[in-house]
Amino acid sequence: MTFSKSFGYAVRGVLYIAMMQDEKRYVQVEEIATRLAVPRHFMGKILKKLGKRNVLLSVKGPSGGFTVNEITLRLSLLNLIDITDSLNFFKTCVLNLKECSAENPCPMHYQIEPVNRELMTILSNTTIADLLNNNKTELVDSISTALGTENFFNKDSKEKNY
Repeated sequence: MTFSKSFGYAVRGVLYIAMMQDEKRYVQVEEIATRLAVPRHFMGKILKKLGKRNVLLSVKGPSGGFTVNEITLRLSLLNLIDITDSLNFFKTCVLNLKECSAENPCPMHYQIEPVNRELMTILSNTTIADLLNNNKTELVDSISTALGTENFFNKDSKEKNY
C-alpha cells in the first residue's frame, strides 16, 4: 500500500511551511520546492489546493507565499488524504480488481481490511503538529529527497544550529 505523490508532497510542504513560521514570513513555492527537492509546479498546485480548502493561508505578490493558520497544525493526516486524493484510497482493491467488497472479496480482502482500519485510525489520530520536529535541519533532511540537505539548508541561513 502506497500513498500518492500528491499526499506525500502535501504533508512535506505543510510541514516545511509550519516549520518556518518562527521566521514570521510567507514561504514561497520556489523555496519549498528547492529545499525539498520536489517539482515546483506540482508543489504549487498542491499548496494552492490546500489554500482553497483553508488548510493554509496564501497571499499573492512578490513577498507573498504560504503560511499556516489556526487549522493547519490540528489537521489530521486522514483529512489531508481526503483533500488530496479522497478517501476512496481505502476502498481500492490491493489487487486492483474492479469489484472488491465484503460481498465480492478478492483473495486478499479479509487480510487487508483490518490493516486499512488500523491505518485509518493512525491517520485520523496523527496531526501535522505531531510530525513537527524542533530541529529544522533534521526535519528538512527527513522530508527532502535531496542528498546532504544539512549544508544546503544552512548555506543561506544566519543560524547554523536550529
